[in-house]
Amino acid sequence: MSKTDFSSDLDVPGEEEYKPRYRWSERLARFPKPLAGIVLDVKDRLPTYVSDWTDAWDYRVIPSVVETYFNNLLPAIAFAQDMFDRTDQSYGVNEVLLASALGGIVFGLFSGQPLCIVGVTGPISIFNYTVYDLIKPLNIDFFGFMFWICIWAMALHLALSMSNTVCWLRYVTNFPCDIFGLFINVVYVQKGIQILTRQFKYEGSIDLTAGYASIVVALLMAVFGLGFKLAVRTPFFNHKLRTFIADYSTALSVVFWSAFIHFGGYLEDVHFQKLPITKSFHPTADTRDRSTWLAYVKIPVKDVFLALPFGIVLTILFYFDHNVSSLMAQRSEYKLTKASTFHFDFALLGLTTAVSGVLGIPAPNGLIPQAPLHTETLLVRDEKGQVVRCVEQRFTNTVQGLMILGTMARPLLVCLGQIPQAVLSGLFFMMGLYGLLNNAIVGRIFFVITEKSKRDLGNDLNAVPIKKLLIFLALSLVGFAAEFAILNTRGALGFPVVLLSTVIVSFFFPKWFSPAELSTLDAKVGEEFTLKNLMSSSLMGRDRQR
Repeated sequence: MSKTDFSSDLDVPGEEEYKPRYRWSERLARFPKPLAGIVLDVKDRLPTYVSDWTDAWDYRVIPSVVETYFNNLLPAIAFAQDMFDRTDQSYGVNEVLLASALGGIVFGLFSGQPLCIVGVTGPISIFNYTVYDLIKPLNIDFFGFMFWICIWAMALHLALSMSNTVCWLRYVTNFPCDIFGLFINVVYVQKGIQILTRQFKYEGSIDLTAGYASIVVALLMAVFGLGFKLAVRTPFFNHKLRTFIADYSTALSVVFWSAFIHFGGYLEDVHFQKLPITKSFHPTADTRDRSTWLAYVKIPVKDVFLALPFGIVLTILFYFDHNVSSLMAQRSEYKLTKASTFHFDFALLGLTTAVSGVLGIPAPNGLIPQAPLHTETLLVRDEKGQVVRCVEQRFTNTVQGLMILGTMARPLLVCLGQIPQAVLSGLFFMMGLYGLLNNAIVGRIFFVITEKSKRDLGNDLNAVPIKKLLIFLALSLVGFAAEFAILNTRGALGFPVVLLSTVIVSFFFPKWFSPAELSTLDAKVGEEFTLKNLMSSSLMGRDRQR
């Protein structure tokens, strides 16, 4: 067999018979061909493309589309407000809506894993306005600079994908994913609080009535909305009714509490701030040509190369952020059956990043908690709440992207402008708290502080010595604290380095924990078939298949 064939030998963890001691020159000669990962991804996923549409003929897609639309739309609007304020109105509502629509439609139609919801995240928002703060004193055009950042990032995305470097993702376990999930959910709660702090000011004066009223609306929405979302876990009513209540809890909460401020009485005297909107289908910034979305601006060659380090940072961020979002949307407990395509999807993400630079919009990527929440809305459960199967299809991602694009039309923008910011805050609380309740780190904290005699005897954590559990929990919390701290400083561009450090720390776990302990504390994120094209043996060929 040829040394450059996909079935050549490479180091395969745990398979000693496939670890001959080659010289480095021989190892390089036996490294898989460029594009090997993408080729295998396409071969795996293409045969199921038709079924990705026919399988959508299932009731689960209806509540999934509605839930995912609101979960993607409203947080994106909040991030738009942040970027609007921090970039001198360079990015606004329309830019974020177009970016979210681009991610949903492209990944719904063409990605290998359409369950991963793609849109505008908190980290990319912070990246954008941090870049703005850094280049503003240098008098560099923001859109021209962002264009070249995205072009450099596209080149790096494609290079990593074609050189099969996405294989490194196989070393990502639950440890960094749980930390990142905890971080994102806490940021969502933080964002909800930040929105409420802005409700006490109106037109330069203090408005205590509006501020306190907004807090009440946000908290009531969070309490009732979260309670309805968790209804599926209660013994109340029957299984079908519980499922229906949980399915539409987000949509009904947004609609009801948006209408609540119009119920009359003293509410009529309260000035609730609404979501800001702009002219439909037009860029926000006055400095741009409103007749076109093209945002390319010629900048000096030295500034083109100055954009390269930022492109590297963006690539590292997306490498972890998007791929971990995809992994979390494919957790083993979801019982997925269709193949995954990390190499192909990361290359596709590079292309959407370049398009974002051309259009002058924030680059979209995988969303947490929206991606795993999307998968959860597609789960079919039995009456005991156990997962039976998942409706794996392309319809929901594509349609929610089209719905967000349609939201840019004037009539829907006006409707969007009627939603109080307090409701947006309540939605952040709902999503953040729901994610925290399902986070493994939070679950371990609850386990540790629970009286020993009252702990669940069926919990696998009972088999882990308490000292080892506390050490693992401490490492998790340190990782979370590092991510949260750096993102709230001017060093936010170093966030991807902290993300990677959590992965590196997990490499030392076999020295600190036994295999039995790690099987409970830090198992693989997905099933073997999900990760197979990330494993060395899979990139080589199919002669060593299970």
